[in-house]
Amino acid sequence: MSSRKKKHKELFAQGNEAVVEGALLAGCDFFAGYPITPSTEIAEEMSRRLPLLENGVFLQMEDEIASMGAIIGASLAGRKVLTATSGPGFSLMQEHIGYACMAEVPLVIVNVMRGGPSTGLPTNPAQGDVQQARWGTHGDHPIIVLSAVNVRECLEMTVTAFNFAEKYRTPVILLIDEVTAHTREKITLPDPSTFQIFSRVAPSMPFDWYTPFEETMKGVPCMPPMGTGYRFHTTGLTHDSQGFPTSKPQEVEGLMNRLFRKIDQHYYDIQMVDEIQCEDAEIAIVAYGSVARSAELAVELAREQGVRAGLVKLKTLFPFPRRIVERVARQSKTLVVPEMNMGQISREVKRVNNGMARVVTMNRVDGQIITPSELLKTVLGSVSR
Repeated sequence: MSSRKKKHKELFAQGNEAVVEGALLAGCDFFAGYPITPSTEIAEEMSRRLPLLENGVFLQMEDEIASMGAIIGASLAGRKVLTATSGPGFSLMQEHIGYACMAEVPLVIVNVMRGGPSTGLPTNPAQGDVQQARWGTHGDHPIIVLSAVNVRECLEMTVTAFNFAEKYRTPVILLIDEVTAHTREKITLPDPSTFQIFSRVAPSMPFDWYTPFEETMKGVPCMPPMGTGYRFHTTGLTHDSQGFPTSKPQEVEGLMNRLFRKIDQHYYDIQMVDEIQCEDAEIAIVAYGSVARSAELAVELAREQGVRAGLVKLKTLFPFPRRIVERVARQSKTLVVPEMNMGQISREVKRVNNGMARVVTMNRVDGQIITPSELLKTVLGSVSR
């Protein structure tokens, strides 16, 4: 036998193409979607790759509403499912996202953000869908929203999105922006054995003992595929433990508390943040997506000029990683929050900061990126004030 190490496949890939690699690595076998700039490469690549799998299914739907309906149905049938879109399509998906939250349907949505509102700037970057991802569908609901900075993270965070969807029986939204989606970089495809891949827990009890939405320690009921002998009712209405509609206050409250608890009690697993040179930082940048990539270089340049700068790179946007941001705010004099919007994550930063540090916002909404030099100028200007 050869003693040479196994060579891993290398790709010169876009962020959108890395999303596809991550989805397939996570076990995705069903995609339904509608092409829309700047996410179309995800659908194109899935249309090529999924039919090559034994049970892979690709469907181009007539619109984003139908796309969501298709992946909800496929997930209930036991598939790992994905759809991809951008701002206008994401708006059309909101009602079905609410349905998936209430019915506890695992699924992954990738939203490649572009300028808006309406048709806006189809080919330009923006980060204007952050609060929509959290609050776009009506009613109180928990949601997991993730972000990716570079091409490698597009792959990794897609795997993570599938794992969270399956572990917690919930929709998971991955937000990337046009810059990240269309940047090309060399990445090495990981050995699948280096990733822990999760799948939903199926019931093991006799059919007659099965309670579809029972209270569990983790708050996550087991989930059989439809048609396997376990009977359950699926509805967007508030429902009892058997899945049937109810308006009894005690049952409604119990359901809603469990939906939130299954996310809240697992913050340690869900909230992911990279802290870069924050130990002694007097100025900390809080950033996500492609802006966080500019921020990494801005921190290095600021350090070269004697400014103790650091970076809090948000990989989880919601549930917002409050404890980490609070800790950094306590030890820093200034928090700088750069975004390609009018200030959506900065609202969360100000809320949890609660006056501990000075919060400086940097907003750009003209369809252009925030460059490292622009961000460095803001950082240095914050020091001199």
